[in-house]
Amino acid sequence: MNQTERWSAAQTQALFDTPLLELLFTAQQVHREHFDPRQIQVSTLLSIKTGNCPEDCKYCPQSARYKTGLASEALMAVDQVLESARQAKAAGSGRFCMGAAWKNPHERDLPYLEQMIRGVKALGMESCMTLGSLTPSQAERLKHAGLDYYNHNLDTSPEYYDKIITTRSYQERLNTLDYVRQAGIKVCSGGILGLGESVTDRAGLLRQLANMPEPPESVPINMLVKVAGTPLDNLPDIDPFEFIRTIAIARIMMPRSYVRLSAGREQMNEQTQAMCFMAGANSIFYGCKLLTTPNPEQNSDLKLFRKLGLNPEKQQIQQTYSEQLVRIAKQLHEPDTEHYYNAAP
Repeated sequence: MNQTERWSAAQTQALFDTPLLELLFTAQQVHREHFDPRQIQVSTLLSIKTGNCPEDCKYCPQSARYKTGLASEALMAVDQVLESARQAKAAGSGRFCMGAAWKNPHERDLPYLEQMIRGVKALGMESCMTLGSLTPSQAERLKHAGLDYYNHNLDTSPEYYDKIITTRSYQERLNTLDYVRQAGIKVCSGGILGLGESVTDRAGLLRQLANMPEPPESVPINMLVKVAGTPLDNLPDIDPFEFIRTIAIARIMMPRSYVRLSAGREQMNEQTQAMCFMAGANSIFYGCKLLTTPNPEQNSDLKLFRKLGLNPEKQQIQQTYSEQLVRIAKQLHEPDTEHYYNAAP
């Protein structure tokens, strides 16, 4: 199917009804038409402001509404964020993602966020942020600072969404994605499996993503990480084959998008991850933690890559090392940079 065509509910359901091995074969064919099957895009995700979030997302330990034992932390200093970015680059990451537990960023936060973006870009890395809802002007400022990607997940289908989140509407999420796209920032948007949703809801999520005027360049598919104290901590685990099936369908429906194995990889054995790559996943988060949840250690990922014959995708570096140091030093000595900035909760 041409990517400009819209996927109907019946067409999407037919993919979910396809025998798994046949589906994997089709997904791998689609994948090879658009990507090198041995290349994996590697990103690192850092929580730059942790906890005390006013939202009520039932899966999230960062919500101030749930007693999860998570300690809240103020917005990190710019120099600390850039040191983490340098370490991520040295470990093989090509993209550095920065996440803040906000409903939306305040205007007073923007100068610090802009410095972080410029510093990451000075390292020759792609930059990504996830900060909650944005206004059009905020999206424009982030773009002007050099932001490459903005992550804002839809989480689940429109029909199931209100059972998971009530403090932000589905339309608000779609609006933010529109503002990001209009500003010229690439879109990163996906969802979470294992929230208690039905197969129809999984189909609805993928259909919503694939039927955007321009599908997201990056589609993270998360497996629920159950955290004690959140309302969803007692849900049954999703069947790994159903997770793999959803990855394959995401690849078929969004053939040019990067499909990322995101949260939940710590719960997957090597065989499950290998089947996800076979199904068309071609991006991972790299590092021991995703915001506040565990992630496989870097050495484990490298060992798995070697077993499967996979290689981290390399980013073209635009500056020499000396030029990077000069640009970063300039960022750190701008007068409004302080060691810690007490961001609004």
